[in-house]
Amino acid sequence: MAIHCEFIDLIIPIANIDRVYPGGFAQFKKDHEQGFSGVLWHDDHLFRTGAMDPRSMDGMIEEWEKRGLHGIVEKDGARYWQDFCIVESFLGGPTLPCDWLEFDREHRCVFLKGRPKGEIVGPNRR
Repeated sequence: MAIHCEFIDLIIPIANIDRVYPGGFAQFKKDHEQGFSGVLWHDDHLFRTGAMDPRSMDGMIEEWEKRGLHGIVEKDGARYWQDFCIVESFLGGPTLPCDWLEFDREHRCVFLKGRPKGEIVGPNRR
């Protein structure tokens, strides 16, 4: 499955949420149930939330980093996304390299690298 992208998207592997959120992704979904009827969606591997402006996204990044996820890391002088990824689909995909994510520009969606794209999950798509 794949995740539909809109504006500025924060994409997190569900396994990473399981690692840092008390009760894992199942509890995260319960705690944010209302959001899953609108701005939050997921497939079997990836979770998506988003914003329309960079300031709002900065707050989301800060919250996940406080929980223990690592955003931008540097390796061999290059910056890339580690535990989550910011995607700007109108501007061409991930804002930095992200080695675990595939971006489909034509369908404005992302999916976990190594998995088939399949059905696209998002608002009015499931």
